Amino acid sequence: MFIAFLQKIGYRQQVSEHMPVHLHSPNAINPGETFTAFLISVVAGARRFAHTAVLRTDKAVHALLGIQRFPSDDTIRNLFKRFRQGLVVQFYEPLWAWQLARVPQRAGGYSLDLDSTVFERYGEQEGVKRGYNPRKHGRPSPHPLLAVLGEAGFILHGWLRSGNTRSDSGVVEFLQEAWAKLESREWIRVVRADSGFFAQELLQYLEGLELHYIVVARLTKWLKREAARVEAWRALNEIYAGGEFRLKLLGGDRERRFVVVREQLCETKRSLGRKLLEVPGYTFRVFVTNRSDAPEEIWRDYNQRACIEQRIEELKSDLAADDFCLQEFFATEAAFLGILMLFNLLGEFQRASGMSGYRQPATLRAQVFLCGAILGRAARRTVLHMSAAWGGLEKRNSLFDKLLQYEIATSPKLQLQPLAGG
Repeated sequence: MFIAFLQKIGYRQQVSEHMPVHLHSPNAINPGETFTAFLISVVAGARRFAHTAVLRTDKAVHALLGIQRFPSDDTIRNLFKRFRQGLVVQFYEPLWAWQLARVPQRAGGYSLDLDSTVFERYGEQEGVKRGYNPRKHGRPSPHPLLAVLGEAGFILHGWLRSGNTRSDSGVVEFLQEAWAKLESREWIRVVRADSGFFAQELLQYLEGLELHYIVVARLTKWLKREAARVEAWRALNEIYAGGEFRLKLLGGDRERRFVVVREQLCETKRSLGRKLLEVPGYTFRVFVTNRSDAPEEIWRDYNQRACIEQRIEELKSDLAADDFCLQEFFATEAAFLGILMLFNLLGEFQRASGMSGYRQPATLRAQVFLCGAILGRAARRTVLHMSAAWGGLEKRNSLFDKLLQYEIATSPKLQLQPLAGG
């Protein structure tokens, strides 16, 4: 089904057109086929380059892909090793524009959620530096940065960064590259980020673009003092209350609005806020924003950002985004961006096949993609006999029908603005 979807959206043509790696040996496997074999292996559950060898003997998959030889794990590694920074941009920028063109329009725009994560590494690969690692303190690791269109679950942009960077390191340049993928910033209704992005540089940049933002404030002693001084509280329910204050931070260029959410401590419920010595019995969360909505609306809007945490976990646990590692930094980044692209394709697959509700990649793998089957012949045609015990074709017919009816409309508001290769 996923291969039929790729055929429907013209995947093969796009990859062939923009693939910057060209091999001239008559025995070489087409680089586009090698890249596709990598993505299909990840869909099937591969977590290492060595795991891609599982599909080398699957003749049914070879026939569906229309390839004569399935590449070895070394061939896949060697493809990514050919990528340098310029080739990474040259290949993935037009592919992202191709995907963005089919993102459905949304009245009011999308929220753009920023977040970073940590990939654990064992070795001395390029870009693997010691930095913040919540699970294994002191362990060298990369520190990727992601921007996600929250309501669509679409990864707009991603960087693979060295492990010794902060969450907000280079975030303005990162957003400038993200805007370059969009023709208009009207598609973005609000930028949301956690306390790792609480930085004057980012706030000033977003204000200069007249973009709304909600960012969790890092509780310095000045913010703690002001939060403890709030007297006008608006009860949201029996546990939560909202308030606000305005403050110009040290080194800041202007006074900004801070929204405070106070939560009463409960023995049966874990609190996400921070305790203040001056106000026992409560925890506090503080948000900085340039929106004028009521404090409870700011709080509820930000809470929707929790979806990006789930998407990052799916990238790591379901698609092994943190496990495909090579010695060269840009080779690893090329594989990383390939998995981000695959994540977006799986999201579009669900829209195209008319699935009700969102399904994680591992759920799609178990319920839709995996099925016992053998190749056969019928009236001089190659046919695929699917196992009835796995649901067979009958279980998937309705999804196939929706795929055949999927209309690919190009959005007039999105077009490619390629970045210069480094």
